This record gives sequence, structure tokens and C-alpha cells, in this order.
Amino acid sequence: MAVVSLDIDTFLEKLAQQPLLLDVRSPAEFAHAHIPGAVSLPLFSDEERKVVGTAYKQESRQQAIKIGLDYFGPKMRPMVETVEKLNAGKEGVLVHCWRGGMRSGGVAWLLDLYGIKVFTLKGGYKAFRQWVLAQFERDYNLQVIGGYTGSGKTEILGKLARHGEAVLDLEALADHRGSAFGHLGRAEQPGQEQFENKLALALHALGAKPFWVEDESLRIGSLFLPNNFHDQLRKAACVFIDIPFEERLDHILKTYGSFPVDQLIVAILRIQKRLGPLETKTAINHLVEKEIRQAFAILLKYYDKFYTKSLNSRPADAKPLNRLNAVAVDTLRNTQLILQACSIP
Repeated sequence: MAVVSLDIDTFLEKLAQQPLLLDVRSPAEFAHAHIPGAVSLPLFSDEERKVVGTAYKQESRQQAIKIGLDYFGPKMRPMVETVEKLNAGKEGVLVHCWRGGMRSGGVAWLLDLYGIKVFTLKGGYKAFRQWVLAQFERDYNLQVIGGYTGSGKTEILGKLARHGEAVLDLEALADHRGSAFGHLGRAEQPGQEQFENKLALALHALGAKPFWVEDESLRIGSLFLPNNFHDQLRKAACVFIDIPFEERLDHILKTYGSFPVDQLIVAILRIQKRLGPLETKTAINHLVEKEIRQAFAILLKYYDKFYTKSLNSRPADAKPLNRLNAVAVDTLRNTQLILQACSIP
């Protein structure tokens, strides 16, 4: 056998078949961001990478390779045995490092020598990142679901997906529900670069077909949507589900009302500059007095004001806003309303 080097497009075609994907960069590089689905199998530790890199810059490539071999030698057998277990039942292994150079080359040589079919990525993770950024410059066929906070838009997206519609769930990718309380009950958000990696692959999987996406601001929690993609989101055709305030407030209470008061207070303090000192103080006092509905009502009014401003500032060349009146946060009924409005059986 021989190691096969793939360009990024062919590499992604292979990746779609869900093979074992090995990232042989250092643990710190992997932790910062990586190709979703990759397994970390570092050739060098963070400190070893630093030593090899210093030798390369200050001495020579040959000296760096010698030092690298000293580190690599004792790891060969454990690495082969690890890959053998991870690769059970799969055909072929994808391997990459930062630039597609010595690290992926060394590991690929070892695995190929052992008899494992190996594919490497030309240009490494750097090439993948260039591909990621290019995805956000493409044009997409978006159909946006809008609605004030508490309208159950995320639930509608899920129902549309079960109906067979193509869906992009930005909040799931960002691991955040978008509001001040959006992080509650969820894992820590990925870093910005990792979020972009996940988003690019999700967009790639959708291809050229139209898909549904929830209306989002530029920022989701601590993360930002790529500017060009967000511009498309702002200009796309939007179906706006208009639900009465009290119905949405009920929905917010069901979603977040059971979280500990101290967590709710911390969430409010995160937006105190935008909410204002008086409203912040009043909302927190309501929470302290166990008046959860009153506290949430203050926040919902704030978000309604913010969202109305966003609607009124849609670009002049934006596609029409189709406003649908709904009586309650009813996922099934509101999904049917949307499908009927768009003439989808």
C-alpha cells in the first residue's frame, strides 16, 4: 500500500463516509479548534512541539527531525495499537496535521507500514480553514423563521426537520439559545473557530438546496455569525410567527423558570448595560422575591423592543416579511401554518 494525499474537496468526500479521522497536532492546537469528528492523536506534546519548532527555527530542519524522531520512537507501538482499536470495522484512516507536513507524514508512514490504508490532507488543517472561510462567501437559499423571543422557533425548526424539510439549527451549533438565559442547562459554547468549522460543514452538507433557519442576531451567546452569512440571513424571505406576549411569557417560564434563582440573576447581570440599571434592579428584586413571572416579563419586553428595532432596520433589498398570526406557542399548529403559507404539503 501507499499513502494517498488528497485535496480538500476529495478529503471531505471521504470524511462524509465517516472514517476514522486522526488529528496529529498537539493537544493545545486540537483544543483550540479542529475538524468536527476528529480524534486527537498527537505526535508531539505541547512542550515537545515547542522544542522541535525552536530547533527548526534556530538550528536546522535536520536537527528538528532528529529531535522529533527521539520523541516519536517510543510512541510508535502505542500509536499503532491505539489506531488499530479505533479503526476496527472501518476502511482507511484520514490523517492531518497543521500544514500537511512532517507530523502527518510521519504518522501516515507508520500506519501504512503496519498495513493500514492511509489518506492525508494536502495543506493540512490550514487548508481546511481556508475552505471553511470560503463557505461563508457562498450564496445560500435561506428561508427564515422569525418571531419574538419565546415564540418556540427552535421547536418549529425541529418539527420541520421531522417533516422532511432541510434545516440549519444555528443555536444547536453554537450550543446556546440566544437570549440572556440561553446558556442555562447547556454545555460550554465552542470557541469561535470551532463554531465556524461546525457551521461550514453543516452548510456544506445542505448543498444547494433551500433550507430553513431561525432568525438570529449577529451574536449567539459569545459567538458571532460570519458577516456575509448574517447579511444573507437579514435579506432572506422571512416567515414571522406573531404570538401574543402572555403566551410567549408562559413558554419562557416553562423553559427557564425552574433554574436556580442565583443562575438567573447572573444571566441578567450579563446584559445589565443594555437592560439599564433600573430594569436590572427591578428584575433581580422580583427574582429574589420569587416573582419569576414579573422578572421574565421585564426581560421579554426588552427583547421585544430589541427585535422590533431589528425588524424595522431590515435592508432595503430584503425579501418580503410574511407575518403569520398565531394564538399560542403550539409547535404542531404553527409549523402547519408556516408550511401552508409557503404552499408546502
